[in-house]
Amino acid sequence: MTAQRIEGKVVSQAVRDRVAAAVKALPGQPCLAVVLVGDDPASQIYVKSKGEKTEAAGMRSITRRLPETSTQDEVEAVLHELNGDPDVDGILLQLPLPTGLDEASAIACIDADKDVDGLTEVSAGRLLLGKPGLRPCTPTGCVILAKAALGEDLSGKNVVVIGRSILVGKPTAMLFLAENCTVTIAHSKTVDLPALCRTADILVPAVGRTEMVRGDWVKPGAVVLDVGINRIPAPEKGEGKTRVVGDAQFEECAEVAAHITPVPGGVGLMTVACLLRNTVLAACARRGWAVPVELDAGS
Repeated sequence: MTAQRIEGKVVSQAVRDRVAAAVKALPGQPCLAVVLVGDDPASQIYVKSKGEKTEAAGMRSITRRLPETSTQDEVEAVLHELNGDPDVDGILLQLPLPTGLDEASAIACIDADKDVDGLTEVSAGRLLLGKPGLRPCTPTGCVILAKAALGEDLSGKNVVVIGRSILVGKPTAMLFLAENCTVTIAHSKTVDLPALCRTADILVPAVGRTEMVRGDWVKPGAVVLDVGINRIPAPEKGEGKTRVVGDAQFEECAEVAAHITPVPGGVGLMTVACLLRNTVLAACARRGWAVPVELDAGS
């Protein structure tokens, strides 16, 4: 058996296409504001890409750039200003923040109704309680990719999420639970992790450990959604060069699984697409607009 690749490029483009169609059906133009503090090169690239994709979907993009020397009060003042701006529907604080700034405190300043990253405590509470709200982007992307492989109805599937982080592991588990899956969260204290993984119809490695999941950890015919992003040396590319791999050993797992996401080119590409989707959902909820039929309001 050789697994079918779940191409994040294809699925994420389909989500962005639906977002663009939904935007055209709205009575107004949603707006996403991104706050960038400092000069981190990777963050600069990410923010530029998010802005371009936001505008390509027909929405308005705002970027607020703050210097590396900004204080906590200055960063939080900008977030409060955007909270109060009626024309801004979504707020994203680009992470990581420069050393010395408190990320948790800054995130807590974001209005939950504009929290398109789904990171605030209010957003987490709404997710846990099953109340309407904005869901974290990467976990939402995992559910969409699972449906791309298995169809819309995931009821009864056994899901094992490896990792209990508040950013990915826990919300991913909650979103699959909302899809009527049976969910187990595995972690560093789990006994016989390989045996547990072999019970999964959908296996989600999300711990940041290079190629930890081996082929004999995977149930034949399972879906593997690899959230890991790890850099390893790539001497074949030249001295000092690196390449990106996931938390699963791709070649081994692909010999057993029915569907698998590559790294790169898998889950990571879904994050921005779901961010745009969240911006439309936030705009509809805030402004009292009906969610266009082009954009499914569910997970």
